[in-house]
Amino acid sequence: MTKNYLLEIGLEEMPAHVVTNSINQLAQKTAKFLKDNRISFSEIDKYSTPRRLAIIVKDMDEKQKDIDIKAKGPSKKIAQDADGNWTKAAQGFARGQGMTADDIFFEELKGVEYAYIQKHETGKDVADVLKDITEVITSLTFPTRMRWANFDFEYIRPIHWLVSLLDSQEVPIKILDVDSGRMTRGHRFLGEDVEIDNVRDYVDDLRGQFVLVDAKERKDLISSQIETIAQDNDWVVDVDPDLLEEVNNLVEYPTTFHGKFDRKYLEIPEEVLITSMKDNQRYFYVRNKAGELEPDFISVRNGNSEHLENVIQGNEKVLVARLEDADFFFKEDQSKTIQDYVNKLKTVNFHVKIGTMYEKMQRVHQISDHLATLFGLSDQERKDLLRASDIYKFDLVTSMVDEFPELQGVMGEKYASIMGETDGVAKAVREHYMPISAEGNLPSTKVGATLAIANKLDSLITFYAVGLIPSGSNDPYALRRQAYGIVRILDDNNWSMNLNDLQDFIAANLKVPDNLNLSEHSDELIQFMIDRVRQLLNTTSIKNDIIDAVASGSNIDPVAMVDTAKVLQSHSADLEFKAVIEALGRVVNLAQKAGFKYSDELKMDESLFENPSEKALNEKVAAIYTSQPDSAEKLYDRLAALKDSINSYFEENMIMDKDEKIKNNRLTQLVITNHLIAKLGDLSKIVVK
Repeated sequence: MTKNYLLEIGLEEMPAHVVTNSINQLAQKTAKFLKDNRISFSEIDKYSTPRRLAIIVKDMDEKQKDIDIKAKGPSKKIAQDADGNWTKAAQGFARGQGMTADDIFFEELKGVEYAYIQKHETGKDVADVLKDITEVITSLTFPTRMRWANFDFEYIRPIHWLVSLLDSQEVPIKILDVDSGRMTRGHRFLGEDVEIDNVRDYVDDLRGQFVLVDAKERKDLISSQIETIAQDNDWVVDVDPDLLEEVNNLVEYPTTFHGKFDRKYLEIPEEVLITSMKDNQRYFYVRNKAGELEPDFISVRNGNSEHLENVIQGNEKVLVARLEDADFFFKEDQSKTIQDYVNKLKTVNFHVKIGTMYEKMQRVHQISDHLATLFGLSDQERKDLLRASDIYKFDLVTSMVDEFPELQGVMGEKYASIMGETDGVAKAVREHYMPISAEGNLPSTKVGATLAIANKLDSLITFYAVGLIPSGSNDPYALRRQAYGIVRILDDNNWSMNLNDLQDFIAANLKVPDNLNLSEHSDELIQFMIDRVRQLLNTTSIKNDIIDAVASGSNIDPVAMVDTAKVLQSHSADLEFKAVIEALGRVVNLAQKAGFKYSDELKMDESLFENPSEKALNEKVAAIYTSQPDSAEKLYDRLAALKDSINSYFEENMIMDKDEKIKNNRLTQLVITNHLIAKLGDLSKIVVK
């Protein structure tokens, strides 16, 4: 016969963003606890509200499974002395197993005899096992923790009650000064404390006390209520899933309502209104059928429909206060010019070790000018880019962004447009932040994309210059996200940008304070960027060995690396691929052992050629150098065509010839050949079968 187990942790109200993760943790760790303790079950139902985390484990075994254990101990030489007496090691081993030395027997393992003990362990009743469930409760992790009373114990919020029931039987547990029982608490204002007689009654008993413990039930109810309000008012509501999840984790008994604000506030930019409603007040904004924002909102209260008018009026009052502030800031900000704000940036630090925001914009202007040429921007695009680079951070010192920091860039675009900037400039001011997350949207314009790259490059280079380099999980300035954003933007626009060449330009031309050595940590920064190319390639179906090969090559242009990886992947199914990679790989391996590297001055002495294969390979390699294939596909085709020549070369020639001059000449030939191959990558890393 199986049993059901209820565990409920009653808490002070938790922050909404931790509830879902916490209940998932509780279920996962309970499942592991039961598995480790040899208790089978069918499933774990999860229940959560802001004030409780609860699980019901269904169809549990009544007791642990019995097991037979054969424990291995020390070798016979250690377990017994020369006279065959048990040593302390043997006796300690036996005690550790709850047995005596007389229970020891020996078995041979790989030619050595070892001491063993065979024992039968009878499973405990499940109720006895569950008394240790506190180790699961205390092991939960949270982004923030707190202490209370005089306890050293830390948790997301103080624990107020515990319910621990096996069907109808209490399973006593205790955390700090809180003993478990069968008493749980209803809604803070509408409900009362209630005893749970049996696990099966848990959900219904709490529903009777105005608590819907099933998060999905609450969420479905909120969604349904929003849909009804929208239909009744002929509205279109964008039910953001993240906002719905957050609201759902703020309530135990949801009742959805709608309120209004004065239509005059619609003159404020839409983004400000949405931020005020959605981000600050957790309201759902509404539109009419034409897609226009309406002066209405939908919200959710934690309670029933009684006195709902008072709740609506209170929420309207709070929102109007925020909109009044926004309206004032919007008008006040327009009383100054963009140049006024730019001048204020001279006193705003980008970072204390690096300089001001104004100085950052000056550097970004220089980088942008270089990138405009590199990316082939038109004259108008260059003009817009350079203007945008001179002003793009100005909105940081506006009153609106000071009040609503999440609107940086958004308000920059609005104000730039209002104050007479071109659409290209205004849009770039907004798009330079993009992508704002690892997989976030990319800039839609070339000007915005170029400014975004320039801004992120400056951050990377200057932070590396002062030694503020990400390590492990520590990345306080989001440099990984910014570097990955650069790679994604380059890939999206198919823009070539050699990282070595770019760094050389920046180090030689960028005007920076004396304390910034832009060549400092340059190799680390390039490897950091290569790792972001790996990150991008790992989101594709390209094989890991091909990614490793490309990431180890000499071509450190992100787009070229991505293109090369795709080319190698596409050819990996060719019948000749294995033979091509093996031939080129032999060149790579020997060239890497040559003891010297490629340089433009490196020359061969054709008078030292002894076999036709040396001359044939030399001519074909020289032809590739002369033609300079302009794509990874063309380069691969030309190098693949060397396969037979390379094989003949190795058949006819002893590379490590006794004659030092001949040996070095052949190694030089391989190094020169490998210089071409390395543009594809380190092909010795590709696994072929």
